[in-house]
Amino acid sequence: MAELTDLTPDDLRETVRARYAAAALATTDPTVAAGCCGPDAAVITDEQVELFGASQYAGSEQDELPDTALQASLGCGNPIAMVDLSPGDVVLDLGSGGGIDVLLSARRVAPTGIAYGLDMTDEMLELARANQAKAGVETCAG
Repeated sequence: MAELTDLTPDDLRETVRARYAAAALATTDPTVAAGCCGPDAAVITDEQVELFGASQYAGSEQDELPDTALQASLGCGNPIAMVDLSPGDVVLDLGSGGGIDVLLSARRVAPTGIAYGLDMTDEMLELARANQAKAGVETCAG
C-alpha cells in the first residue's frame, strides 16, 4: 500500500471508506476483514481494541447494545460520558458507525427526543439500522 502522504484526497477517502465498510461487513462475515487489507489483516488489531471502540464504554452501557454494534466500533471515545442528555434533546452523531452512541443517546432522549446518525458508508448505515431494530430503539434516524 502506498504511504498515506502519497495518496490523493480521493484515494485517501476511498481507503478510509473501504476500511469502515469492511468493519461493518465483518460483523456478519469475518472473511471480509481479511480481504479488506491483505492476508490476515484485521480491521482493528487486538492492541487497538484496548484503546478504541467498545472498550471506551462501561459494561452496563455495552449490555444495552447488540453485539454487532460493539464489534464494528472504531471510535476513540465515549461522548455520552461528556454530556447529560435529557428527554426531548436532539442528538447528531457524525461518523456514527454501527450506532453505539446513537443507540445510547436515543435511549436517554426518549420518548420526545431523537438521535440522528450520519456515516460515510452505506455499509455502516445498514448495520446501524439493523442494530437499531435489534435494540428495539425507535428514537433513532440514520
